[in-house]
Amino acid sequence: MNPSRSSYQSLFQFLLVTIFFISLGGESGWAQTRHLSSRSAVVADERLAVLRAAPQFYAPFLRRIGRGRIVTLLEAQRSSDGAVFYRVAVTRRTRGWLQREAVVVPSRAGDDARLLALIKASRDFDRLARARIFLDVFPRSSLRAAVLLLFGDEAEKTAAKLSREALRRLDPIEMSATEASLASYFLNYSGLDRYRKQGIIFTFDDTTHQFQYDGTVWRELLREPGTRY
Repeated sequence: MNPSRSSYQSLFQFLLVTIFFISLGGESGWAQTRHLSSRSAVVADERLAVLRAAPQFYAPFLRRIGRGRIVTLLEAQRSSDGAVFYRVAVTRRTRGWLQREAVVVPSRAGDDARLLALIKASRDFDRLARARIFLDVFPRSSLRAAVLLLFGDEAEKTAAKLSREALRRLDPIEMSATEASLASYFLNYSGLDRYRKQGIIFTFDDTTHQFQYDGTVWRELLREPGTRY
């Protein structure tokens, strides 16, 4: 029996829905790095990521570009005061000029070291977010092990901090009035949200009522060539 027309339509609709949800998975900043090309750059320092209409600091403001956003390099130009700007494409219709120091370019020598210096100078969530960018943008860098170590140390500090915050903000009386488990309140704690978006997972220990970092980067660090343990 040949497949009916409705069967083909159902299959086609299923494929469209599947493609749609796969595309959603790449919307967050660092997740997009799988699509990097030789002309790609990634915003690592959002404080400097102002898109301007011309390669000058006093040029009209167009928009601010978020950390982790991928842009396409079109050309470079030095301003009258010596700063280097990249003309970039943010979308098909949005183009403008970004200060060079706002982005890292995977194909440019030394940008991994520059980003590592920024990571070392960063704290808390900023350190984790910038380290996440490094790990996605520079998969073969000789500095990767150093970044993994910084990432893991900061994630463990963050687990302790989040534990203290959650204990202060979650009301034991309110939690005991429902059928939901204590662990479920902690694992749904809103303070975890921005870390989840960075792919950072914290587990919960029912005995100590503490979050724990799941150790993903420690396992990767042990696989790095030359790592001693």
